[in-house]
Amino acid sequence: MTAPAVHQAASLLLCYPGEGWERTRDLVAAALAPLPGEAAAALRRFCAAAARSSPLELGTRYVATFDRTRRRTLHMTYYIDGDTRRRGMSLARIKALYRAHGWRPEEAELPDFLPLMLEFAARCPDPGTALLHRHRAGLDLLGAALASYGSAYADVVLAVTETLGEPSAEQRRLAQAIAEEGPPAESVGPAPFTMAHDPAAQGART
Repeated sequence: MTAPAVHQAASLLLCYPGEGWERTRDLVAAALAPLPGEAAAALRRFCAAAARSSPLELGTRYVATFDRTRRRTLHMTYYIDGDTRRRGMSLARIKALYRAHGWRPEEAELPDFLPLMLEFAARCPDPGTALLHRHRAGLDLLGAALASYGSAYADVVLAVTETLGEPSAEQRRLAQAIAEEGPPAESVGPAPFTMAHDPAAQGART
């Protein structure tokens, strides 16, 4: 049961730290305390780091980390599909997967929002974990970008990838291709992904 617990904890920790955040963080840390393994340890490290900041400070860093650049987006289909019509089909497939397993999350976020995908994996481990595997390249790119940015959120993504095991050779090739060329685009695309530090974001580190 370690993987579903890690997925549920990561889902909560990757949401915006709004009202009730400190209580959520403390409940997650307490639930993780007896769990073995690097995934749970990485989440405990994040909780400890987050406890050193006020919710207001953490909220500001959350926005700077995830909402101001697509290099660190939590919307996972973007890494593979970019701004193409194909992304719409990918979103529809994820939504259909949720519904096929009896889950209808609130529609305030797109279905590829990583906290939603992780909550689904916690609720429905087999199809949810398969969904995470399909987006392994994006998870690895996100984790590398967060680590390069100096964000404590890198530990949360590390915990997720630890539950998935080593990436396949194909997943590694896909991640490298996206890192070098950027996600696909039908018009003018974004700058290529890079795992180097993003100098434009120096002012806000987690």
